[in-house]
Amino acid sequence: MPRSRNTQGAIYMSSAMAGFSCSDALSKSVIAYMNAGQIMCLRGLFTSIFVYVIARYMGALRSWRMVLKPMVIVRVICEILAAVTYITALGMMPIANASAILQSLPLVVTFGAALFFSEPVGWRRWSAILVGLFGVLIIIRPGPDGFTAAALLCVGSVLTTAGRDLATRGIGPEIPSLMITVVTAVSVTIVGALLTPLLGGWQPVSVASLFHLLLAAILVLIGYQSVIMAMRTGEISFVAPFRYTSLIFSTLLGFVFFAELPDFWTLTGAAVVIASGLYTFYREAKRHVSPVAQESEPRTPV
Repeated sequence: MPRSRNTQGAIYMSSAMAGFSCSDALSKSVIAYMNAGQIMCLRGLFTSIFVYVIARYMGALRSWRMVLKPMVIVRVICEILAAVTYITALGMMPIANASAILQSLPLVVTFGAALFFSEPVGWRRWSAILVGLFGVLIIIRPGPDGFTAAALLCVGSVLTTAGRDLATRGIGPEIPSLMITVVTAVSVTIVGALLTPLLGGWQPVSVASLFHLLLAAILVLIGYQSVIMAMRTGEISFVAPFRYTSLIFSTLLGFVFFAELPDFWTLTGAAVVIASGLYTFYREAKRHVSPVAQESEPRTPV
């Protein structure tokens, strides 16, 4: 029996979240042997090579002067900051906790779209945003025992990723998406190399660690492509909520490979964030409007 386009879109989106979660787990598996800068450099190098070959094959390369526009530069800076903060956080906290905090990204992007682009947001969606942010506070539990540096880094990653997605809206259509991806990947690689000495220096890389980072880069690219296919196949209001499957994948990966289990407060906060996000998607389906929050990319460092 043939699948509906919405079902296909849901499968693509779930596959993307699985790819991103596996990539995060692979990065976390090597954080004990090298610093965040070295991981950014090596994984970014693999990603740069893959994306450059694809962009060249598809004729998406343009003059490098085209990417020296303010919004492109802002996007690259936000991506770099998001990569540094998230990779560092992964080495300090369970992957499921980090994933739970990242579930607030669509809500933060919605807030930013209203703030910087004057997109209409009714009181119901404002309420959902506030409830979602309250869910994040439940996860990180502000206080001497709960509000850790890792949680702060993860929140910083959410904010900078939202900045990346919002900056993308300001980039003109004359610059192909693959060209922007190439520039971003190369920039992340260079900055990772520059940060490596500051974060403890270059460490010997085993064959296993190199393979993990190579596979992580491949999974990121598969994730990005799957997101594009999901958005082009099914209705956004139906497909977008399947982003939250990343929490399921991250929890399973954390348990199987790192013996990590989210505690009660993490699960409760994640449920609040997801519920508020689903309500936002529901309101958009009712209004027949596709918000930038549903179209934004998930935060996974290049």
